[in-house]
Amino acid sequence: MSFYSTDNFYPDSSMGYLARRVFQLSTVGLGDVFEPEGVSLTQWSALVAIHIGRGRTCAELADDIAHDRGATTRLIDTLVERQWVRRTRDDADRRVINLSLTDAGIALMHRCRAGVVDRWNTWLTDWNDDDAADLLRLLRKLRDTLDVATGPAA
Repeated sequence: MSFYSTDNFYPDSSMGYLARRVFQLSTVGLGDVFEPEGVSLTQWSALVAIHIGRGRTCAELADDIAHDRGATTRLIDTLVERQWVRRTRDDADRRVINLSLTDAGIALMHRCRAGVVDRWNTWLTDWNDDDAADLLRLLRKLRDTLDVATGPAA
């Protein structure tokens, strides 16, 4: 049996709408964490992905942060210009350009992460740990379902 029907599919019952709205609201709410650092949410997301090894190349980074590849190249150009990211040729395959954070990029990423953690903890003040853990578990399950259905690079 299907979960949705035309009778029960409205914004407040739509997983897509609710996920998008949560993202929009959190983006606005995190603005004052990033603004003093002169970094955007997309730039910070790229720094994190590179730092944890999910964005070792431009293509890998674009896939991980769900960003257009051309726009990701321009994003990396900006991060390199600001001296937060460095590009280096791969020793094994000279055609591949690897991305890594500079010391300044690592410091920026950590400062912003501390602000993001603080903000999310503030937002979740009235949540118990089990509810927060359940939401994370269910979001990961939904992400994994969508990865299989659409392909991880979608």
